[in-house]
Amino acid sequence: MVTVLGQNQYGKAEVRIVRVSRDTVPHRVKDLTVGIALSGDLAATHLTGDNSAVLPTDTAKNTVYALARQHGIACIEEYGGLLARHFVDTQPAIHRARVRIEEYGWSPIASPAFPHSFVRDGGEVRTTEVVRDGSGLRIVSGVTGLIVMNTTASEFRGYVKDRYTTLRETSDRVLATEVNARWHLVAGGDGMSADDFDTSYTRTRRHLLDAFAQTYSLSLQQTLYAMGHHVLENHPETDEIRLSMPNKHHFLVDLEPFGQKNDNEVYFAADRPYGLIEGTVHREGVTPVIPVD
Repeated sequence: MVTVLGQNQYGKAEVRIVRVSRDTVPHRVKDLTVGIALSGDLAATHLTGDNSAVLPTDTAKNTVYALARQHGIACIEEYGGLLARHFVDTQPAIHRARVRIEEYGWSPIASPAFPHSFVRDGGEVRTTEVVRDGSGLRIVSGVTGLIVMNTTASEFRGYVKDRYTTLRETSDRVLATEVNARWHLVAGGDGMSADDFDTSYTRTRRHLLDAFAQTYSLSLQQTLYAMGHHVLENHPETDEIRLSMPNKHHFLVDLEPFGQKNDNEVYFAADRPYGLIEGTVHREGVTPVIPVD
């Protein structure tokens, strides 16, 4: 039997990059997932294992970061063209480069006083859990998938260190999380109309965002408590709120090997593993009723 090599390509998939521009008010965030596929005179690597024409996929990943730092990201079409031209123009064996980019939008949370605080557009889900038993009606409202980020005004230091600790202390970091919150309405929301429930949800969401933006964070735990406290302080119809907030880590990319400085501008957005911070904030004397998952 005779076989031949057909169409082939290779590249790097799902390169996560966050580019922060701090010279505007508010800060400008470009949050992308980039996929690269390269093809050309690459038969030898398949047929004989000769890699002399192969640009490593790790190099392709590094190129995504380096060109973002060097040229910025005005829009994904322009940035995609920059990447595609780079691979074809600099690699003799590469005749075709396909670049696919997904962009995730972010909107400022608050006023110009907090230019570093953002909420990701779309994706959040409003929830409720209603229980009727012998003690009456219990209503727990909530939101999941509310993704927020501070591009600065966050640090993490002074923590316990043992022989396995490698994490470095930082006085300036990106703080990003997904807010998953549930709050208990006093007396089962007795007397509240549909409009009242809608208004309560909108106001609670707003106060969660305001507290996230206004809190200078020394830890995600501190931010969680500040958000819960702010909701209860402004919502007499709520007596308890439970928050679950994963720490969506953003790591600075080391661009020194490419002769570039990275002054808190280009990040790798990791999706796992992640720290998970959870806690309940309730009024004094109230027995919590929201279950712990």
